[in-house]
Formats: sequence, C-alpha cells, structure tokens
Amino acid sequence: MTELKNIDAELSLFRGRLWAAAVFVLCCFSILVYRLTVLQIDRHDDLASRAENNRIAVVPVVPNRGLIVDRNGVVLANNYSAYTLEITPSQVDDVEATINALAEIVEIQPRDRRRFKRLREESKRFESIPIRTRLSDEEVARFTAQRFRFPGVDIQARLFRHYPYGELASHALGYIGRINQREAEAMLDWPDEEQANYRGTERIGKLGIEQSYERELHGITGFEEVETSAGGRAVRLLRSHPATPGNTVHLAIDIKLQGLIERLFGSRRGALVAIDPRNGEVLAFVSKPTFDPNLFVDGIDTESWKALNESPDKPLLNRALRGTYPPGSTYKPFMALAALHSGKRAANTVIMDNGVFVFGGNRFRSPAGERGGAMNMRRAIVESSNVYFYSLANEMGVDLIHQEMSALGFGRFTGIDLQGEVAGILPSTEWKRKAYRRPEQKRWYAGETISLGIGQGYNTFTMLQVATALSTVVSDGKRYEPRLVRQIENVVTRERRLPERVPQTPLDFQPEHTALIREAMYGVTQEGTSTRVFAGAAYTSGGKTGTAQAVGLRQNEKYVASRTEEYRRDHSLYEAFAPVENPRVALAIIVENAGFGAAAAAPIARRVLDYLLLGLYPSEEDIVAVQQARAAAPIGQRRPVAEVPLPPRRNAFDAEDAAATPPPAASASGAASVAVPASQPLVPPSAPSQPEPPKPSAPAPSGAGVVAPAASREQP
Repeated sequence: MTELKNIDAELSLFRGRLWAAAVFVLCCFSILVYRLTVLQIDRHDDLASRAENNRIAVVPVVPNRGLIVDRNGVVLANNYSAYTLEITPSQVDDVEATINALAEIVEIQPRDRRRFKRLREESKRFESIPIRTRLSDEEVARFTAQRFRFPGVDIQARLFRHYPYGELASHALGYIGRINQREAEAMLDWPDEEQANYRGTERIGKLGIEQSYERELHGITGFEEVETSAGGRAVRLLRSHPATPGNTVHLAIDIKLQGLIERLFGSRRGALVAIDPRNGEVLAFVSKPTFDPNLFVDGIDTESWKALNESPDKPLLNRALRGTYPPGSTYKPFMALAALHSGKRAANTVIMDNGVFVFGGNRFRSPAGERGGAMNMRRAIVESSNVYFYSLANEMGVDLIHQEMSALGFGRFTGIDLQGEVAGILPSTEWKRKAYRRPEQKRWYAGETISLGIGQGYNTFTMLQVATALSTVVSDGKRYEPRLVRQIENVVTRERRLPERVPQTPLDFQPEHTALIREAMYGVTQEGTSTRVFAGAAYTSGGKTGTAQAVGLRQNEKYVASRTEEYRRDHSLYEAFAPVENPRVALAIIVENAGFGAAAAAPIARRVLDYLLLGLYPSEEDIVAVQQARAAAPIGQRRPVAEVPLPPRRNAFDAEDAAATPPPAASASGAASVAVPASQPLVPPSAPSQPEPPKPSAPAPSGAGVVAPAASREQP
C-alpha cells in the first residue's frame, strides 16, 4: 500500500530549517562584522602600530669611540673598522660542525675557538658571537660565495679599538673589553636615558682612562629605521639619525717622555709619577713592567692571560697607582716639615749623630760610612742622618706624625682621575687597633715609632702619593688633585673644556718653613747623596734619595746585596723638583730591588728633568748606562727633543699577530714588597681575581730585642 506524504508538514519543516540556517548564517556574519569593526575601528591605531613595528626594525648605531691623545696631539687610542665572522648559536643545529666547515674557507686558529667557547658561555643563545675577527677582503669574498651553506652565520662590520703604541703607557690608558654579566646587571640601575645610549654597545672601558672617562669617550648612540622582510632581513632604509662620536680626551702626559722613561727602566720593575705642582697635571705616569692592551680588546686568550697573571713581575699591577712601598729616606723632608709645622723641633736644634740610636734595649742603626756629628735640620736632610730622624719620630709620637702626614696626603686617596687607587698605610694607634685581632697586636709600642722617622716600619705609600705630597710642599702648601686628563674636546663643536676637579684647601705652612725644606733638598744635589748625578745641570733642582728595605733584618744581621736574593734587596727611590726658584715639576720614582737611591732611581730622574726643563734627550749610550745602573751625570751627545722621532707604532693587524703570541716569560725575580689589595680591578671579566696578601705580623715589643726595626741604608 503506497504511503502518502504530508506535503504541507514537510514544507513547514523545510521552511523551519531554512530559517534556522538563515538565522545561524546571519549570526555568524554579525559576529564577523562586529569583529571586523573592532579590529578596523576600535583597535585600528594599536594594530596599525604593531603591523608597522613588524615591518620596521629600529637598529641602534653604535658611535665611534672617542680618541685619546697626548698633550701634543699624538693619538694613543683610536678605532678602525673590520669584518668579523659571527655565529648565532640559536640558529645553528651543530655549532662545532659549522666551525669545522668554516675552517675550510677561512683560517680559524685554536685561540679563535677558545675565545668563541668562552664568549659563548658568557652570552645568550640568540646573541651573535665572533668566531673570527679582522677578516681580509679575500676571506670575506670566499665566505660570501658559500654563504648559503651556513644558516646562522654572517659577516658583520665592527669597530675595533686600537692602541698604536702597544705596551707604552698601558697602565695610564687602560683598555676596553666586552661587557660582562656583572657590568650588565649594574647597568640596569642606570637612568633610562643612559641605558638607551648603550643599546648595541658590547664593549666598555675596563681600566685606566678608558674606564674613568667612559661617558666622555662613548659618544651618543644613533639609530636606523629599516623595512624588513618576513624573514627579518633589511629591505630598505626608511629613516636614520647618525651617531655622535665620543669626545677626544687630551692627556697631560707626553708620549715621547713616557717612552723615554720606560726605556730607562729597561727590564727593571718600578714606578714613576711626575706632576706639575702649579696645577696638578700628571706629566708622566709610569709603571713597569707593562702589558699590551690590544690583547684585551677582543678577549685575551688563555695562554696570554696565564703568562701575564702568573708572572712574578706582575705586569698587570699598576705600581704607580696601586703599588705600595716604604718610602725610605725620601720621607725625611716631610718629617722635617712636620716638626716645624707642629713646633716639635726648630730648624737650628742640634742632635748629635754617633751612628746609633738606642731605645728600649734596641739599637737603631745608621748605614756604614755615615759621617755623623752635630746635625741641624738642614744638614740632617742633606746627609740623610738616620739618628736625627729616629729621635724626631720619638719626640713626635705616632699620632702626631699621622696627623701631620695625613694633611700631605699620605695614607689617603689623592683623588687622581683613575679608578682603583689604594691609600697605603699611614700608621696610628687607631689604625693598629683596627688592623689586628689579638690584643697584644692591637697595642702600639713606643719602639715601633722610631723607624717611622726614616720612612720604614709600617709606612707604605704609592709613588703617586709621594709625588703629590712633594708638589704640595714645593708650592708652599697649595694642593691640587692630580689629573692625567688635561682637556676634553667636543668632537662636534671642537670646543675644549677642563675636567671637573674638587678645589683643595691650601695647607697653612709658613713660607720660611717650606723654603728651608726646598733649600735643604737643593743641598742634596750640591753636597749630598745625588751630587754626582746632578753635576753640570743647567738648572737648580732639589731632591732626596731613598734606600728602603724590602724585608727586615734581625739584630746584628748585616745586609750584603750580593748575597741576598734579588727580590729581597733594597728598593731604590728618589724624589725631585725643579727649578728650585719656581718649581714646574715634582716627581717620585722607585726602582724595585735596585739598591742605593742615587745609583738607580736618581739617574732616571735627572734625565726626566733634562727632558722637561731643557728639551734634551739622552744619548743611546747614556740610556744603556742608566738601564744598567752605571750612570751618574749624562754621558754622550744629547739631542734636542724635537729631533727625536716618536716611539715606533704598530698597525692594527700587527697587533693581531702579536696577540697570537703569548708574552715572553718574565724573569724569575719577584716583587714581594708590592701590596696587591683584594679589590684590585686588574683581571678580565672571566679571569679569577688575585688573592689578598696576608697582613704583616705585628713587630715584637720594643723591649723584646728579637727583631730590629728596619733601617735606611742611605749613604752620604
């Protein structure tokens, strides 16, 4: 039987379904229209900005680092551009295999691999890391032809810092290096404007002028807006703002004089600081031995770092800034001025010098051969009488000595425009209580004061402090913070300005007191310990030799240099100023473990003064004689400074070749007397810091008779 369909019911059902579908479609379209309205109208500005940002990349343009030049405009630190081959680890499947494949195209040495490995450990995965620097044009062409084989590997044009004179003045200049993790975290505390200015910057100053004047040398970062493809590659430049190069820093030092002094030291260790007492400008700043700052620019390799860091001569130690030494007899003029200023002793007070000063059962010796006799203040300085200054120290006491010497800058920071200065030790009863732990060590014994009068005992100072104090004395108490930087030149406007400095209050010395000290030190060059060295000088100068013990001697123990290990021998010191009538230079110098002050240190000082005051450069035979400590007054035909060429320069690629060879092994001699505090900022970011040396043990009480306080061995 045929089933009859209800057509009306089916039509009604169909129409219901059709309406339901229509309503559904309408709802969908309504949602689409609503969403379209939101995206195109309500969020138009935000999304348009995002789209533009995806299309446009803002790339920081790192500025050229500013130049460093000497007082005559000779460039000491500059920049050059070179290509580097860089790998982005996050874009490379097998980094080691990629490096091996690259080595078939460009030369990659073991030191390049070691540097890459170290930098990779310090960097994030998405950062590009150089595997080779300073590519030649031929190497660039070879890689470009096969670039398709190496995803994640690219060639970048980079600016490199270069120090054309290599090791010369390296402790003053410092160096730059990659920003490490600690420095990056410290930058987060900088103001937003400064953080923005360092976008794209990978290297900053680590030591010396490079570190202290980082803000001046860095410049102002620029930017480029570039349109990028979907793959992130730049398509075209839309807008740019050029970077502003860093300022030019003009130093007060003369690189030709600096080179001469470093030659005069030869292979010996030591330091020299020369200051203009009229304004505090540092005319020479020498620390020997030196190091090549070019080694650090790209990251020093392990072998070179090990050779520098483990050398017994400590070439990384800035001896002028951080090396502390007993000043020896160079301390005596300051002691004399302290006695006059405090009223403890008059200039005409006579002390009988019979060669020994007895206190508490101990015999404080004078050097063999000292003339002795009746000593007033002038004669005691000229003939370097130990007994006179032993008795003076005993009369003044340690705390009065501390008060007077602290005013001259001993035991304090000088304020020089370099970071990392150490204060040395100017002892006092309070200092000893803080420096030692055991009750018997905290006590100050009267016998410990005696050696302070001749610059021994606990006294340890830097040559920078000695030169600064001498500058204050010869300028009748006027004080200036020493400054290596003479002027800062704006690279855009060419305007020059003086670096900021804190005004110093003059000391209230009486002119007749400082005049007596100057005249006595002049007597040292005419009838005292440096007479032979300054014979025939065409100017008047004052000076004082010093021979300071590196280690103490026991009672009745005799010092014989030839039987003493080199690093335990006496230090040779000299301080000088000239001309006497109107001093234009004051200097302090130490030659470590070199013996009598007039034999090693004073001859170098004489050549420095000849250079600065007469414009004369020593002969080659004279330089050799000074290096061998066989010189007194200059020998041979001296030359006008203007006729002497500058020290030899090295180009950037020579520096790279030198970096491939570790520094030569240092001599076996050490510098045991040099204090290297634990805070020493002399190591690269990835290198271990140097350990803190142990504190000296407390001397025995004066009545014990076990250890005789160190004695100056100055000879008339």
